[in-house]
Amino acid sequence: MPPTRTGTVKKVALLIESSRSYGRRLLRGISLYSRTRGSWSLLHQEMTMGDSVPDWILRADVSGVIARVDTHNIGPLKKLGLPIVDVLCSRSNLGIPQVETDDHAVARLAFDHLYERGFRRFAYCGYRGAHYSQARLHHFRSCVEEHGCPLTVYETEGDRGKSLSEAELPGVLDSDPLTQWLLTLQRPTGLMACHDIRGQQVLNVCRQLSIAIPDDIGVIGVDDDDTVCPLSDPTLTSVRPDADAVGYCAAETLDAMMTHGASPPSVQHVSPIEVVQRHSTQVFAVEDPELSRVCRFIRENACHGIDVAALVRFSNLSRRQLERRFRKHLGRTPREEINAVQIRRLKQLLDETELPLEQIAPLAGYNHTESMSVTFKRETGQTPGAYRRQQRLPKPRAEMLRESNRE
Repeated sequence: MPPTRTGTVKKVALLIESSRSYGRRLLRGISLYSRTRGSWSLLHQEMTMGDSVPDWILRADVSGVIARVDTHNIGPLKKLGLPIVDVLCSRSNLGIPQVETDDHAVARLAFDHLYERGFRRFAYCGYRGAHYSQARLHHFRSCVEEHGCPLTVYETEGDRGKSLSEAELPGVLDSDPLTQWLLTLQRPTGLMACHDIRGQQVLNVCRQLSIAIPDDIGVIGVDDDDTVCPLSDPTLTSVRPDADAVGYCAAETLDAMMTHGASPPSVQHVSPIEVVQRHSTQVFAVEDPELSRVCRFIRENACHGIDVAALVRFSNLSRRQLERRFRKHLGRTPREEINAVQIRRLKQLLDETELPLEQIAPLAGYNHTESMSVTFKRETGQTPGAYRRQQRLPKPRAEMLRESNRE
């Protein structure tokens, strides 16, 4: 491929869906590269995952393309004769550079999170025809086997030869077999869903079956979709990939191709950022049914002013038995468990709202702002105000700033 003339504004076509959170973050990362290092003219239209290559790309004098490449568009894209970078990576040996999230690291984060919550039985729910689902299952299985734990798998049947959208479609229609599978799971089980949409489907079925989440089944998804996760009931814990960095790295790769000519095909993997914990895994899994029942009562009522005496009235155990079981299985007292739930709620309110401390205190179960602040500082080492200010600070993208990735 001939290099683009220097001094000209490069037009870059972005064939990336904006219907999914991951796609929007890809676009954000590409935009950051363009603003800071590329000075490109970015051409993009509203689209979904399965859309065809738009006609305008033939008339737009495009210099390069970043696309979610799949069976439906690989042929037309290659006919353009332009530098292309793939950010879907559903097919290997395409002869073009690819940038994708590191699914091994994703599965490791998901497993470690569930294991740290006390789960020792695991399940995976995905799609047989989707490349990312198969990759995450493979790595999740390795993590489970490494720790000598059992794993149960449910996959919707799909055709590996079809596009990703077609591979995922049967999952919308398989609530009956998914229901039957979930009923077979022993409790408690830690379940990884291949992505957040699948995780929401699992939570919906569990709610219909009155399966207690997260006491019976703790659920974690992938993508940290800012629409799907908060709308799930309960809210969905998720692995947050660094899709911004994937987009930035893809833009960097394309820039080198457009400037210096052809680049050898390669696959670059970008590590995920973190697990964003929400209610679907806010538990320490225990085999003791009565202790699990009490812990659920604490989660549901800790912010309504309950004390240990209220737990004793609710439980079938005496206060001494309750204290002993909490220390044996959880390594803390009932009072400490109540405090922990209140602190989590307080952090959520500080993160997600602009409410003053006077209004936050009663929502987190405190009668006085002063006692809330003292408890929060004792447990976290920060005042509520300092914690809130810290959460507002922008977090640097290490993958985008690494000097080794720069020219």
